[in-house]
Amino acid sequence: MVKLSVIVPFYNVQQYAPDTLKSLRANARDDFEFILVDDCSRDETPDILARAERELPGAVYVRHEKNGGLATARNTGIDKARGEYLTFLDGDDWLAPGYYPQLLSAIEDLGVDFVRTDHVQCTARARSIHRVPHGRRGVVLRPRDIILPADRSTSVDYAYAWAGVYHRRLVDRGLLHFTDGLRTAEDRPWIWKLHREAESMAVVGLLGVFYRRGVASSLTQIGDVRQLDFIRAFDQVITETAADADASKLLPKAVRTYCAIISHHLGSIERFEPQVARKLKSMSAGALRRMPQDVLDEALDSMDVQRATRLRRLRRRPAAAGVAA
Repeated sequence: MVKLSVIVPFYNVQQYAPDTLKSLRANARDDFEFILVDDCSRDETPDILARAERELPGAVYVRHEKNGGLATARNTGIDKARGEYLTFLDGDDWLAPGYYPQLLSAIEDLGVDFVRTDHVQCTARARSIHRVPHGRRGVVLRPRDIILPADRSTSVDYAYAWAGVYHRRLVDRGLLHFTDGLRTAEDRPWIWKLHREAESMAVVGLLGVFYRRGVASSLTQIGDVRQLDFIRAFDQVITETAADADASKLLPKAVRTYCAIISHHLGSIERFEPQVARKLKSMSAGALRRMPQDVLDEALDSMDVQRATRLRRLRRRPAAAGVAA
């Protein structure tokens, strides 16, 4: 019986994959499996993974014939997984030795649907600890109870899929899969769905995932059209939250977060290709008009003047023909 399935998508990470795989070996156990999903890499990553399938205990290698993006690669891994519990790791990150056995013990002891953990962010030589934005540790929580408040960072803003572990019953209930094809912000609809629909969770202070920032191939570093998938992702958050029984309470948080992300991208618009920058403005204006307008008014009134002014100006922008989210 497989106790834990670890889903690891890879895409053109030949420089980092050996460190990732070495850290998996330092977490191997007879009842663990490591599902290595190559998302049609064009460098030496497939050769590295093919070798790992032979050498890494519990390794299962899957290769996409067409690049589908991180969400699709994770879904492939979920569909292959046999474990009672599932977790994720990205192909350019790494783990502390013995971290997964500790993580598994935490969720088994607490008996919850999912557990969220802190992590270490690594940018060049700098290291910084990032905490789940919720203070109560090691206690059973009702996930929807910690979505709010709207004006502060909460657990739904800490969307990293690899910062936790998840019981298989979430797969059976249709809550663990990602929105297929999303190239960025794929974890935003996912984390909101978990918090709205799962029954129990906990936060623990384990530090074992080392998250590598500033990787040149990462979509967060590339200003091309794939970045605009955040609009489709947050449109999904708004639509699904609007259908929730607690929509009147939860929508202000969803709308405010969406506005903050739009403002963030507009504030660094110079990193986008010119054509993509124009599309960003047009699609963002359309997104603002699709939001519940009364909730949007309240969100803008509660934001700082600079961000609110930027978004109000964008909201008045004429709709462009033929541009859709």
